[in-house]
Amino acid sequence: MILGSAIDIVERCGVPRFYFVDFPLGNPCGKPYDQEMQGSIVSKALSLFVSASEARTVVKDPNRWGSEEWRERYMEINPEDREKMLRQGEERRRKRQHLRDIGHTRKD
Repeated sequence: MILGSAIDIVERCGVPRFYFVDFPLGNPCGKPYDQEMQGSIVSKALSLFVSASEARTVVKDPNRWGSEEWRERYMEINPEDREKMLRQGEERRRKRQHLRDIGHTRKD
């Protein structure tokens, strides 16, 4: 069972059970600090283990993030943040390469 937001990708993969939450990626269980919403989403998603009676079952959660403005700004990069993000990416790549060079891989 998958709990997530990327419905187009997950439906194409054909997973057995998918609980779809129409929220920004990275927030499949609900808004940060909203324990009531998070508990509700997780509970409903887990119920798919019992209720799904056929392959590729998709259930869409009724909760909404609130305003739809997040869709317009999602993954937006402001020009003033571009250089900072490029530096952070380079630093991350250097660190990962160093770890590979000393024998640390993801399987470790």
